Amino acid sequence: MLIQEANRLQNIHEYYFSVKLRQIAEINKAGLNVINIGIGSPDMNPPDVAIAALIETAQKKGIHGYQGYKGTNEFREGIVSWYKRIYKVDLNAETEILPLIGSKEGIAHISLAFINENDKVLVPDPGYPTYTSVSNLVGAQVITYDLSEENNWEIDLNQIVQLADEGIRMMWINYPHMPTGINANETVISKLIKIAQEKKFLIVNDNPYSTILTNHHFSIFKLAGAKEVCLELNSLSKSHNMAGWRLGWVAGDASYINSILKVKSNMDSGMFLGLQNAAAAALKMDAEWIKSVNDEYKKRRKIVWKILLSLGCTFSKEQSGLFVWGKIPPAFTNGNEYADKILREAHVFITPGFIFGKNGDQYLRVSLCSNTAILAESLKRIESRTCGIKTNRIKI
Repeated sequence: MLIQEANRLQNIHEYYFSVKLRQIAEINKAGLNVINIGIGSPDMNPPDVAIAALIETAQKKGIHGYQGYKGTNEFREGIVSWYKRIYKVDLNAETEILPLIGSKEGIAHISLAFINENDKVLVPDPGYPTYTSVSNLVGAQVITYDLSEENNWEIDLNQIVQLADEGIRMMWINYPHMPTGINANETVISKLIKIAQEKKFLIVNDNPYSTILTNHHFSIFKLAGAKEVCLELNSLSKSHNMAGWRLGWVAGDASYINSILKVKSNMDSGMFLGLQNAAAAALKMDAEWIKSVNDEYKKRRKIVWKILLSLGCTFSKEQSGLFVWGKIPPAFTNGNEYADKILREAHVFITPGFIFGKNGDQYLRVSLCSNTAILAESLKRIESRTCGIKTNRIKI
């Protein structure tokens, strides 16, 4: 390469799924038809009213130009109404909400707005890999805090205090947690907020799974003192089956929102009006629509439980979100070895837990984003080829 890449890319690698999907494509060229139950891209349709709003808006004249950087009033008001209805939280639509082109964009914007080079950023292990990669891109020192099954995947506040005493700038949390599926412990997070107030660091809760297979609809702004030291990312990707639409937002105190707007307004020119109208329509969906989505996921989850049992994995049935997280049997060194064996022998792709950090090394993550027929075929393949494990067909 004649021109060398920037130094900031030295600690950045191609996203695991990007590499793995190429590998799967090569396998499929040989006619083996790999089933992918590893990636969390919802396959069900968005609400009909969202699609209708997009089409209606797109057919109008004079609305295809640039939109405002802060989003439309309708979209922001829709978010505020959603927060009130789902979380029982009051927010100001004018000053405390900033629409985003997906919450993944927000991870970058927040990091650029608040992290200086060599600032220390806490990321969960296991946790969403983008927290680490974006922190590396902005030149931060990434420090992991440990989540473990022995501690029910809860935050160890003693560890956080110790790390905070050494100086940190920001901490990423994510509830319901991906990949472990644990719900927020409000007592623990309330104590964490007090630590952040005392040690002066920012907490960001990434919250896209809050209505998926849980009755614990958590927003960090339910807790006292949160607006002083917290931001929250949210999205329509998982809750409303709109991952490809790239519709999200960040919520928080006006001063924090204004700082993020400085970054955002220099990096994009707002989102298409039709998308914003669709988002506003989707956010009006009631509890019955949410229940219908979850009823489907419950059917799928029962099959995924059988898949993990067939693989000799152990897991909790109390998990929330779009995935089931299972611990591999002791016959295998790590989840990556086992996932590759499953792919090779059963032609089923399951995500190995190592991509979420060292504490995920002994785990697999199965997605609920495939229909029951696909999941049943995956189970059939795994049971018939056993993947090295002597299995029992266990009914749940």
